[in-house]
Amino acid sequence: MALLDFLKRKKEKDKAKEKNAPKISVTPKVENTVKVESSSAKATAGKGFSYNIVKEPHISEKATDLAEKNKYTFKVYNNTNKPEIKKSVEGIYGVNVLDVNIIKAPRKKRRLGRTEGFKKAFTKAVVTVKEGQKIELF
Repeated sequence: MALLDFLKRKKEKDKAKEKNAPKISVTPKVENTVKVESSSAKATAGKGFSYNIVKEPHISEKATDLAEKNKYTFKVYNNTNKPEIKKSVEGIYGVNVLDVNIIKAPRKKRRLGRTEGFKKAFTKAVVTVKEGQKIELF
């Protein structure tokens, strides 16, 4: 078909380029990997590990008051533990984390007229940072 001839020509040009191009073989570099015990982190261990633990900073009046005392609040995924949170905050913001406290807020019943539902449960992490270091969130 005359309409699809341009696809054939394009494939032929690509094949000609591949024949003329020098072949370079590169062996993959094997890096030391860290074993993670948590089942949630097995799938997340890798390059983007830090961003798969911390969802977002939790900004409220209480959180801004705590920020003055070198304590920062983040929303995190429900199945993460303290060492994972510490590692991810250090990786994202480049600070030294001294302590991590986890707060699990339960789901709450809400109504809109006659319809009843629930507000989602979430998990917060309050991270204490070394004196003199700062995280710019606001």
